[in-house]
Amino acid sequence: MKIIVISKRHNSTRSFNVGGWTRAFLSICLLGIPIGSYLGYHKLLKNDKNIDSSITQAWVSALDKQEQEVKDVKQEAERKLAALTLRVAELQARVVRLDALGERLTTMAKLDKGEFDFSRVPALGGPELALDDESLASQNDLQLLLGQLGAKIEDRQQQLDVLEALLAKRKLQSDVFLAGRPIKSGWMSSKFGRRTDPFTGRIAWHAGVDFAGKQGSDIVSVAAGVVTWSGERYGYGQMVEVNHGNGFTTRYAHCKENLVKVGDIIKKGQVIALMGSSGRSTGPHVHFEVYKHGRAVDPSTYIHRASR
Repeated sequence: MKIIVISKRHNSTRSFNVGGWTRAFLSICLLGIPIGSYLGYHKLLKNDKNIDSSITQAWVSALDKQEQEVKDVKQEAERKLAALTLRVAELQARVVRLDALGERLTTMAKLDKGEFDFSRVPALGGPELALDDESLASQNDLQLLLGQLGAKIEDRQQQLDVLEALLAKRKLQSDVFLAGRPIKSGWMSSKFGRRTDPFTGRIAWHAGVDFAGKQGSDIVSVAAGVVTWSGERYGYGQMVEVNHGNGFTTRYAHCKENLVKVGDIIKKGQVIALMGSSGRSTGPHVHFEVYKHGRAVDPSTYIHRASR
């Protein structure tokens, strides 16, 4: 086999004689180029497929991870929202309790209704000033505000509790403070001390005061206390006796009907009997006595004293 090589630059040719072994080698090389290219192409294509599969798997794993992170964040947000909702509910319940306590204190202190009206929403106002969105957007800020609100409510509640205790003590002292008349309507018909006995005409000692009025009219307690006697008693007729503590006792005699029984706890101004003329009496009236440490004292001192 002869191979001729032509030189274009020198316009000359050269020829080579190729033997059998050389010709076989060249044939193999010429056939191997396309076969190698074909095999290389398929190998590269297979590698590309492996690369695409790895990238896809990586993306899927990343997306799964992000989805799980989103779920975790959502669950955490829902948990915190539930906790904040519960906190708000607790604060609202405490506000309701403070409102009720405020209403009670207002009543006990006899304040003007227009001064403290806990049944109405507090009046608010003022110009609106814009705030940065970030100032309230943070959940930590919201929790901080709720904590501050809770602390303020706690402080107000303690103050109101102290005020309630003081007012309750003052009211208790006022309730047991003897003052006023034992009737709602009527007049004083006999004073405390020496007088002419209406039955014998002799000078006798009168241990109380008498208030005359209409048959069946109300007899009221001049202070809070506990009933220690309710029934018939010699010379008194139907009588009610009330122990007010601190050594004070009052008696209401000649009643038509007693409306309380022994052991009853009564309030100041409560109707305890109806006026009558039972016992040693000349007509409808109430015989009113005041005892201090077991000794009868002039009821006028307590009748004319100012109520607390």
